[in-house]
Amino acid sequence: MSAPDETQGAPATPAADPTGAPATATAADPSNTTAAHPSGAPAADPSATLAALLRATVDRLDTAGARDEALAVVKEPRGFGPFRTQAVMQPVGRAWRLGVILLDREARLYRVGKITRSTDTGRPQNLSTSVERRRADRMAASRGRFAEGDVVNFDHSEIAQDHAHLTADSDPLSFDAGRLMLRWGAGPGERRPLDAYLRDRADLLESE
Repeated sequence: MSAPDETQGAPATPAADPTGAPATATAADPSNTTAAHPSGAPAADPSATLAALLRATVDRLDTAGARDEALAVVKEPRGFGPFRTQAVMQPVGRAWRLGVILLDREARLYRVGKITRSTDTGRPQNLSTSVERRRADRMAASRGRFAEGDVVNFDHSEIAQDHAHLTADSDPLSFDAGRLMLRWGAGPGERRPLDAYLRDRADLLESE
């Protein structure tokens, strides 16, 4: 009967390195973000992905000469009596209106707020409150440095594009399963991949 093999069941030892360097463990380091990616490349940064997508959309719309609109902030009336100033909208740039968002040439995104048109509507006519409010908005725009008939966006708000906001699933932008998503409502059909949304909206704007 042959003697039992004393190496049977013993743990395997790493093969010696021909250079003489000590053998190292090959277990994956959980802190290594490249290990989980099949290609060995680090996971995409959503903020960098968003910046590239927006820049490509800006270049497309600018090259196509797509119609843009004015952005404004409202300077409220000040003073009292005969010294009271009137509300005026001051220009702060231009942007393309893409559905529920605005995109300017610096690739900044904004939520659409209120929209009016720069035109002189004459004196108040004592109509309904909503009609007079819209008339006042048009007059405030006409007092700014806008061309007659220019579409003016105001009360818009900038959308954060940093990594923390994108990965926190905050409205309207979020990063889900590796894709940037845009939500414009609470319904299940009111959320789409941002790249597809921008592509469709750019198609519509270019067709005008």
